[in-house]
Amino acid sequence: MPHNLDLIFTLTGGLTAALALGFITHKLKLSPIVGYLLAGILVGPFTPGFVADSHIATQFAELGVILLMFGVGLHFHLKDLLAVRKVAVPGAIAQIAAATVLGAVVTKLFDWSWEAGIVFGMAISVASTVVLTRVLADNRDLHTPSGHIAIGWLIVEDLFTILVLVLLPAVFDKREVAAGETPPSLWVTIVISVLKLGALVLFTLVVGQKVIPKVLGYIAKTGSRELFTLSVLVLALGIAVGSAKFFGASMALGAFLAGMVVGQSDFSARAASDALPMRDAFAVLFFVSVGMLFDPGAVREGWPLMLATLGIVIIGKPLAALIVVLVFKRPFASALSIAVVLAQIGEFSFILAALAISLKIMPAEATNALVVTSVISITLNPLLYKGVKPFTRWLERKGWVKPPRPAVVQDKIVVDEAAHPVVVVGYGPVGRTVSRILEDNGIQVIIIEMNIDTVQHLRAQGRAAVYGDATQREILHHAGIEKAEGLIIAASGVPASEIVEAARDLNPKVRVLARTSYLKQAESLRACGATEVFASEGEVALAMTDYLMRYMGATDELIGRERDRVRKELFLLPQNGNGHGSEAKSAG
Repeated sequence: MPHNLDLIFTLTGGLTAALALGFITHKLKLSPIVGYLLAGILVGPFTPGFVADSHIATQFAELGVILLMFGVGLHFHLKDLLAVRKVAVPGAIAQIAAATVLGAVVTKLFDWSWEAGIVFGMAISVASTVVLTRVLADNRDLHTPSGHIAIGWLIVEDLFTILVLVLLPAVFDKREVAAGETPPSLWVTIVISVLKLGALVLFTLVVGQKVIPKVLGYIAKTGSRELFTLSVLVLALGIAVGSAKFFGASMALGAFLAGMVVGQSDFSARAASDALPMRDAFAVLFFVSVGMLFDPGAVREGWPLMLATLGIVIIGKPLAALIVVLVFKRPFASALSIAVVLAQIGEFSFILAALAISLKIMPAEATNALVVTSVISITLNPLLYKGVKPFTRWLERKGWVKPPRPAVVQDKIVVDEAAHPVVVVGYGPVGRTVSRILEDNGIQVIIIEMNIDTVQHLRAQGRAAVYGDATQREILHHAGIEKAEGLIIAASGVPASEIVEAARDLNPKVRVLARTSYLKQAESLRACGATEVFASEGEVALAMTDYLMRYMGATDELIGRERDRVRKELFLLPQNGNGHGSEAKSAG
């Protein structure tokens, strides 16, 4: 293979293998992440056939981490981070301490030194940024309270790891200081590292908040989509690289802070849609690069250490996290979700281990243990996370775990059956409009909303509002679903089928109006029990039809007939058992 084509061959081979195996694992109802890891093993140096360049793959993976964390920062505001600090900070510290102690004790059984075991424990205490955000996003939990705690927890772990990466050389290089030279003080090194991190945060959030939106605004006025896309990529990569070169921080942290700044500007939506098309592709290469490190031959001799390390990661770490979150009186479901999503290791573990091995703190066999643990934990993590909600419900039915109490601002919502009560899920643009129309016609509206600020504002107006997840039966119960005549799912991006099923269990007679983005989802929602389904695609089609007919001078009667024709063409679903078609209507 010509050397100058290594980059192209690595990119092509890695993505092709990831596509093929990702598709197969998806068809097998497994997470595509499993396929990406298998693709890495397939193109890695320890299997015959095509071998990708591991160094190039690692750099692609780092690029994916940068773009991914920039995207997370776009939708994660500073107030969200501060809101979870009381749980995330002590939780991350406790989990790091637990993993470090377990790592030191276990490796001591394999005749490692205490310092090697402590550093090894620190390495396995840090969860993977890519895996955590991907699993949360795939399950639509990234921007829930539990998701915010997990992200905040991860940031604390990253900051801790950055500090360790700075301190390790300062501590262990003292052994080789030349005669007559004075080694730098450990406390001086710590203070300098903390000051650098503080300067990065201050520079990005204060200076960047004034400069970055102005730069993006100036570029946006050119009207060039390419220039805008390029400017956002330059900001993400430039701040990420600058944070590593000038502040000693991680590129992932710099990218996250840059995303937070852009996310608070008027350009957040466009940046997310236009400037991050490569994010998922490069994030896939992270998993491929991890799979490339796997050496099947090392399992034969090193399996005891690998098994012990895996036990710490998927049992010890999550158990510590579960206890800490429960101590802070969070619901069991939330605590278990946070604990499970953190039960894996990734990029920072390898970075820390590589530095420790180069400083001769840890033996080289640590890498194989980390790789095997990473591959297995990353493979299991999406599967375990999907089982959190069913497992929690099973525990609740058994009476072993109490259902979560709804987080509301006042004790009791009084449902007036004479006012034909309707529960509205989501108070975005659609929810506000629907609620206003219902209330103007004397119908009582009870709103379920995940934004606590919105709930508090509605309560201050004297309106009935519940803060919580509408898929939880206790939340629907508190909103009075048993006495409601209707349920309107007005929020987008929510698991509408779960809400419909939960509502039907509590009130089989309730009339359910569900919103969906795509027409193809309408049939499954009706099968779950939705009375009517309103599709965004249908709304656009009907609105365009109405406009075109009026523009061409059609009469109201002709417009009405054409609208009915469009409904039949677009929204008529397969015939049901009694021969009558069911329609997914548009709100147009």
